[in-house]
Amino acid sequence: MTSTRSESQLSEEGTVPSLPERKQRMRRRLERLIGIAATEGNAVVPLRNGDEIFAAMLKSIRSAEHTVDMMTFVYWRGEIARDFAKALADRARNGVRVRLLLDGFGSRLIEQDLLDLMDRAGAEVTWFRKPLYLSPLKQNHRCHRKVLVVDESVAYTGGVGIAEEWCGNARNENEWRDTHVQVRGPAVDGIAAAFAQNWAECHDTLFDARDRFTGHTPQGDAVVQVVRGSASFGWHDMQTLMRVMLESAEERFRLATAYFAPDAYFVDLLCAAARRGVEVEILLPGPHTDKRVCRLAGQNFYEDLLACGVRIFQYQPTMMHAKVITVDRVTALIGSTNFNRRSLDHDEEIMLAVLDEDFTATMDRHFDEDLRVSERIEKGRWKRRSVTQRMREAAVGPIRRFL
Repeated sequence: MTSTRSESQLSEEGTVPSLPERKQRMRRRLERLIGIAATEGNAVVPLRNGDEIFAAMLKSIRSAEHTVDMMTFVYWRGEIARDFAKALADRARNGVRVRLLLDGFGSRLIEQDLLDLMDRAGAEVTWFRKPLYLSPLKQNHRCHRKVLVVDESVAYTGGVGIAEEWCGNARNENEWRDTHVQVRGPAVDGIAAAFAQNWAECHDTLFDARDRFTGHTPQGDAVVQVVRGSASFGWHDMQTLMRVMLESAEERFRLATAYFAPDAYFVDLLCAAARRGVEVEILLPGPHTDKRVCRLAGQNFYEDLLACGVRIFQYQPTMMHAKVITVDRVTALIGSTNFNRRSLDHDEEIMLAVLDEDFTATMDRHFDEDLRVSERIEKGRWKRRSVTQRMREAAVGPIRRFL
């Protein structure tokens, strides 16, 4: 797609800004508008699908010498759930301070014997907002963050939960497609702060003598901003983050998300980007999705998006659960945030803004590979969808803010 650039998109010399110029401009926008400083000297390693993700996380846990802090939304049944419980219990028995924070709703299916195993070993397991004890206003606000921090030096975050669905390499419908990252360097502190923020709500002891509060030496070249979205009323930092990405895009905006159910405001931002010449591509789950109601809520906007020139694709092999955005080959967002009302308005979320050309290129390559096994939604064909489909889309409109 050929883009028409406005004066605001040109450098002071009147030429197209270079990649370093774009990266610096994006960094300053993010820092000033969100109010969180980015850090330099980070190494960010992309991990694709369960085979890579779980192997790396378990290796770090099993090598822990001082502390393991982990929180997750989903911790269910299966062999991988037992592998994590055994690894955490083993480290606790060997004197490592192990803390596990589970969302009271998302992890409700965890097997009791796994909790007992970790408890007997000395691991601290705490629940975030168990529904039984909550007021109605808090029931809808969940901790959707996925965080693992080991020895204050290596951290993981992204989209995976601890359950069998994420095992494997997206080879069939039983192996979900997802992305996580391993982080070393100063950005580890921001990820650790996300854990501490939620742990402080649920536990009396925020830190102890085993927290060494060590510094960080440079581990790589990536500039990283850690953005923490918190469940509250009013404007959410995740909304600001998405808005900055969309309004800053000059050539290409790519979004992969498990749950696409935005409000009209963000649909307008997507359309505005496409109308000004940005190539906007959205990659969503196809026939394999665990939340069909949420998909209907997003499909209600397909016609408007397609009319604006947005390209929509549905991933065919299995459930697409990744949460990744790339912008103009210089910036990638990765974390726990979906492009839906729940993530943007309600839940505790974490997202990394990685300003690094090489990392972004890897994310774009993964996106390209995913597109090869996806089907594009064609504007004319979608416009001729059935009356029944249209009625289903309209029916979920009133509950879209909870999806």
